[in-house]
Amino acid sequence: MKEYATDAAIEMHGVSKHYRYFTLDNISLKLPRGQIMGLIGANGAGKSTTIRILMGLVHHDSGHVQVLGHNMPAQQVAAKWNIGFVSEDMRLYDSMTLGWHIDFIRSIYPNWDAAYAQQLLKRFGLRSEQKMKGLSHGQRVKAALLLVLARKPELLVLDEPTTGLDPVARHEVLRELTNVMADEGRSILFSSHNTQDVEQISDQITFIDRGRIIDSMDKERYLDRWRRLRLEVPRGVDLPALPGIIGIRRDGSLAVATSNAFEPELASAYESTGVHVRRVENMTLEEIFIANVEHSRDEVEA
Repeated sequence: MKEYATDAAIEMHGVSKHYRYFTLDNISLKLPRGQIMGLIGANGAGKSTTIRILMGLVHHDSGHVQVLGHNMPAQQVAAKWNIGFVSEDMRLYDSMTLGWHIDFIRSIYPNWDAAYAQQLLKRFGLRSEQKMKGLSHGQRVKAALLLVLARKPELLVLDEPTTGLDPVARHEVLRELTNVMADEGRSILFSSHNTQDVEQISDQITFIDRGRIIDSMDKERYLDRWRRLRLEVPRGVDLPALPGIIGIRRDGSLAVATSNAFEPELASAYESTGVHVRRVENMTLEEIFIANVEHSRDEVEA
């Protein structure tokens, strides 16, 4: 097992970037080595700006950024030898074949794994003699991923890589990313607005909205602590304000309460006031994300 100077593949502390109509505001996050972090946010939330700062493509106005132990952007050249970056708008040479791209990348990176590249060609249904201009969107994404994965980078940074892919192509890409993690020294930052993709493969989840990190933690903790409680409130009984409840929707005698810190005692507390708990439901990551964003925006606007 390789020894590292830090236990984090990515660290950001108090990072801000100001544009005329958008501000990335005091971002802090940490991706432990050997894990996958899903960065979830709506379009325009700040995912791509965060990634561009991590890659040294944009210089932050304040804060500290370290990638694979290297300070960014000052040491980005050293860092990028071990970073594989794929984005949905990545440009390849249309008039050249995939084989030409493979030979070009192999000539630059000494860790290129030719056998693995051949495996990926077969798994992704690609041919080295294909020209890039003749590839579909899904094939282009898989080609870009092949060119990155066969380098065997320590860190993969993927900006919306599954956008626009059909279900089969998405499954192939996500399966290969899961296979990559068989080497516990590798790490992945995976940005997406598709919560199903992120939920499928991630260890850590970070929610970003309007340029702010609104929550970040282990995926299993998210799924464990968030619950939806369906309540029946008899006439004359007041619905109490209980700790851990961040939102309530009521329609006559029926109500739905959302908890971000659920404990079994919460249901008992409702019952003790005369409120009947009809059902306690788990929430999907998408439902958690939406509830988290709504709660965060309400707090900001309060």
